[in-house]
Amino acid sequence: MSLGLLSRLTGGRRFEVPCTIDIEQTFDSLHAHAIPEGVQLRPGDRVLVHGLPNHVAPGATMRFEARATVIRAGWLERAWTEASAILELTELYHCGFEPKEAP
Repeated sequence: MSLGLLSRLTGGRRFEVPCTIDIEQTFDSLHAHAIPEGVQLRPGDRVLVHGLPNHVAPGATMRFEARATVIRAGWLERAWTEASAILELTELYHCGFEPKEAP
């Protein structure tokens, strides 16, 4: 099996990209978004962000630039990620409605 075919199946290709980080810890919102620039992420890809703060004060909003390493998923990992996402989505369909009991 050639190295090119093996890497397409298993992935693992790494490269660095600039990344915009948006962190908010306020009464209205608690979120952290890392947006890699110049790359289209696919199912199963992983992003490691470098240089993040280890603490965000309550009530703070931060937006800054950093570097991120993107680790590409191979064909097998992408297929597994897509299949498991579909199976997990079906769990959202499972909901029960019970009739109100008469007084």
